[in-house]
Amino acid sequence: MAEPKVRLFAASPARLLWFTGNTDDPVPADIAQYARIERRMPTRRDLRGATLLFIAGGDGIPVDALARTGRRLGIPVNIVDSPSASDFQTPAIVDRDGIVVAIASGGAAPVLSVDIRAAVEQVLPARIGTLADLARELRGTVKSVLTKFDDRRAFWERALRGKARDLALSGDKAGARREMLRELNGERAERRGIVHLVGAGPGDPDLLTLKAARLLREADVIVHDRLVSEGVMALARRDAARIDVGKTRGHHPVSQEEIGEILVREARKGQRVVRLKGGDPFIFGRGGEELDVVRAAGIAAEVTPGITAAMACAASAGVPLTHRDHAQSVTFASGVVKKDGPDADYRALSAPNSTAVFYMGVGAAPEIERKMIAAGRAPSTPVALIENGTHANERRVFGTLGGLAALVAREGIAGPTVIIVGESAGTAAAQAAAQASLENYA
Repeated sequence: MAEPKVRLFAASPARLLWFTGNTDDPVPADIAQYARIERRMPTRRDLRGATLLFIAGGDGIPVDALARTGRRLGIPVNIVDSPSASDFQTPAIVDRDGIVVAIASGGAAPVLSVDIRAAVEQVLPARIGTLADLARELRGTVKSVLTKFDDRRAFWERALRGKARDLALSGDKAGARREMLRELNGERAERRGIVHLVGAGPGDPDLLTLKAARLLREADVIVHDRLVSEGVMALARRDAARIDVGKTRGHHPVSQEEIGEILVREARKGQRVVRLKGGDPFIFGRGGEELDVVRAAGIAAEVTPGITAAMACAASAGVPLTHRDHAQSVTFASGVVKKDGPDADYRALSAPNSTAVFYMGVGAAPEIERKMIAAGRAPSTPVALIENGTHANERRVFGTLGGLAALVAREGIAGPTVIIVGESAGTAAAQAAAQASLENYA
C-alpha cells in the first residue's frame, strides 16, 4: 500500500525515506530509485524535520505509536487506507509540468478518483504543460506591452487557442514562442487550415488514441468513412460539420478524387479538418494518396495512427498473429485490388510458419482459398474470421482454408470482416472450443 505513495512523490523535489520495518520483503526496483531504503523502524530522530509521514500497516508495524510520535513532532500523518484516522489525504494527480490537476474524494472512494484521473488524462494533451510554460515565460512581456486587463485577456485567448497552441502541442516550442510574439506585435497571420488524417481504430471508442480523441474535439470539419462507429463520432464537437464519404462494396457515392477535393476545399477555408478513417489511415485506408493530394495543394497535413483492424480483431478473438511455435512472420493483404493493378503475392502469403491477414476479403473468399492453395498452402490450414471486431455484435467463426468460401456462405458473413489464415488461428479455435465445452458442461 505504501508503493503508490512513493511513486506519487517521485517527480517532486522531496527527499523520500522508506522504512521497511522488521520485514525482509524485497523493495521494488523503481522505489529504490526514488527513495532511500532503511531496513528498520524509524526513530524519533528520523522523523524530526519531516514534512509528511505516511504509515502503511503491516505485521509488526506499530501504526498508532508511529502516528502519535509524528503528530507530537508537528508532522501531518496519513495512515494508508484509513481516511478517518489520517490528517490529510493524497489526491489522484494528473501532472503535465506547468498544469497539475488533482482529484480527491476525501478518502472515501480512491478508486473512483483514479478512474476520474484516467478520464482527465484523455482530455489533456501530453504537451499542454509546454503551453503553460510559454505563458509563464511571456507573462511579464505581455503585461508590459498590453497595459489593459481586457487587452491581455483577449491576447491570451487568441494565443492559447490558435496556431501557437497547435505548434506547442506538436512539440515545436520555439515555433509557438515566435507565433505568440507575432500575435503580441499585432502581426496576425491569416488563419491557415490543416488536415489531420486520423485513425479511428476498429470501432470501440476505448481503443481510440488520446491524440485522436483530442483532434476530434477540436475539429471544425470531420470527413468520415462508413466504418467509423457511432461511439467514436460521439466524441466529436457537436457543432463540427460532418461529411460522410463512406463506401461499400460496389457503391462509391463519393469518389477518391472528390474526397481529396473536399479536404483541400475545407482546409483552404482555414478549417481544422479531420479525415477520420476506420482502423489506421496507412493500412488499406488510402491515407498515402490523400496525404499526397493535400500536401500537393500546399496545405499542412499530419497523420495520427490508429489501431488497425488486424491487430484489434485478432487480439479480441485471442488469435496471436505471431507465435514462436507457429508463425515467425505476419503479412497484411487486401482481398480487393485496384482495377488493372497488381495482385497480391500469394506465394509470399502462403509461406509456411507465417500468418496472412486479409482485409475486405469476404467477397474474395473463393479467390483467396483457390490462390493460397495453388501457391502451396495446405487446405487444412486453420482460418479465423472476425466479423464486426471489437463491436458489441462481434462474431468469430473458425474453419480451414479448404472450406473458406463455403464457411463464408454458410455463416452468412456480411459485415466488415478480417480473415486470418495460419496455424496460430488454430490455437484460438481450440481455445474457443474448450470454452464452449466448459460452458455446456456448466
